Amino acid sequence: MAIDPASNLPETEPLDTVPPEFDQELNEGTLPPPKTLGGILRQLGPGLVVAGSIVGSGELIATTKTGAQAGIALLWLIVVGCLIKVFVQIELGRYSICNGETTLNALNRVPGRMGPANWIIWFWFFMMLAGIAQLGGIVGGVGQSLAIAIPFTGDYREAIAVPEQSEIASYLAWTEILNSETVELTDVPEEELTRIQLGHKRIGDALGELGERGTQALEAVKAGETLKDPHTWDDKFWALIVGLITVALLYNGRYSVIQNISTVLVIAFTFITIGNVASLQMTKEWALSWDDIATGFSFGLPKTGYNWDSLASSEVLSRWGETLKTGDKWDSLATALATFGIIGVGATELITYPYWCIEKGYARYTGKRTNDEDWVTRARGWMKVMHYDAFLSMVVYTIATMAFFVMGVAVLYREGRDPGGMRMVSTLASAYVPVFGTYAKWLFLGGAIAVLYSTFLVANAGHSRMYTDAMKIFGFIPRNDQKAHDRTLTTFCVVLPILCVALHWTGIDPASAVLLSGMMQATMLPMIGLGALYFRYTSTDPRLAPSKLWDLMLILSFLGLLVAGVWGVYLQIQKLL
Repeated sequence: MAIDPASNLPETEPLDTVPPEFDQELNEGTLPPPKTLGGILRQLGPGLVVAGSIVGSGELIATTKTGAQAGIALLWLIVVGCLIKVFVQIELGRYSICNGETTLNALNRVPGRMGPANWIIWFWFFMMLAGIAQLGGIVGGVGQSLAIAIPFTGDYREAIAVPEQSEIASYLAWTEILNSETVELTDVPEEELTRIQLGHKRIGDALGELGERGTQALEAVKAGETLKDPHTWDDKFWALIVGLITVALLYNGRYSVIQNISTVLVIAFTFITIGNVASLQMTKEWALSWDDIATGFSFGLPKTGYNWDSLASSEVLSRWGETLKTGDKWDSLATALATFGIIGVGATELITYPYWCIEKGYARYTGKRTNDEDWVTRARGWMKVMHYDAFLSMVVYTIATMAFFVMGVAVLYREGRDPGGMRMVSTLASAYVPVFGTYAKWLFLGGAIAVLYSTFLVANAGHSRMYTDAMKIFGFIPRNDQKAHDRTLTTFCVVLPILCVALHWTGIDPASAVLLSGMMQATMLPMIGLGALYFRYTSTDPRLAPSKLWDLMLILSFLGLLVAGVWGVYLQIQKLL
């Protein structure tokens, strides 16, 4: 008896669980796949939309911060984080193209139901709450950039001109140590001593330029007073304006609008950053040696720094011990694993990628699954297009990620900078100064606005679609009501950007919010990988089964995501305890 390839779908729910407009489109509008390279390239797009969502938070903020904290040692983890997820991404895309079903509905088929949804969907819900905080941090980054570039009152510029308290305390400590005749720094490696001297000079120059304000800040920290960053309005008003612009674009915006905007913004700033890194390599002071690069790919962990215990008897160090205490390798590794969750294709992007494949038309062009060989031909062809799309975007974001990481190592790590808080953008901008000098600020600000806003726009668009799907899964709106679907999607496109702006107004730290979301996403990655394996071995049409090599890579991808997720959770629990 012949086997019906369409019959091997899970029987938990019929395929009419897909959003109604997709279900209708799957019945009509099939299209033969392109056969030439030019034709394939013209049909790319979902991967570029995903790249637009990735570069802002993962690369610009989290990756650069990891480089600033850990140095070159974790370059291998950053690259692996980009390469390892593409196999899960493509497997999810394969399922959606063949079945016309969105990712959340598909993941809800995995066994383990808890009420209206299974355990993966419930964790996704909590991950998305952290994702809103992440977007609050991102829109805050856009607000910071615009507040520097185009100030209303100048209050934000004035506030960030004063170094933060920890930097001033470090400056005071090292001033006393470097001028002391009783302290010998013989145990300090030359590279670390160079970092200390660069950071000390940078803070001293900044305080000197402030004149009386700098003197007052120094005296306050000497006296043990707490320096509180003032409340500023310029960054918050700009964040609100950005949020309203996003609402206007998403309210009536279609897939093509989102794709075109994100593509232009991301490509522009990525080339600027790659050019910056290439220029840094041509300088004597900032270039990374081949030995440095080899260290980055040695699969090691960051150095623990140097041993302060040999200097503990010093009166100076006993006075400034807490100020000079540096984080160990596990702190920077925890940051890197949080970064692992959002660099490349993060958990959110893995889930949203099939949505963009559906909206691009891959599933509609393929048509509903049948015994017809024409369907198999169309499915193979459009999956080939999807493979090109996913791997090309992987090349783009892997190169971009490495560039941002190396930039963080070459400049921020060597100067002892760590981007965060209200000075996040200004700290990141400093990484462009060695090459572009006085133009660096404007070059960076333009690029930061581009990629951060691209992330904010694409992520809100993707989140709105996922939340609309979730409303159906949890039974809040009918599954096949087109008007309810459109109304709910529009509501989320309006509410989510404003909610993100409101979170920024609460004073949330942009970098911390991004890393919190990254850790939640890193935890969910193995769950998504498990879902991809489940689809591969329970729902794949036998006529479209991939090769054994592909299956091996998919399994290795899942195991890599599992190790990173479990290790990240362990480190966070260890820090709490």
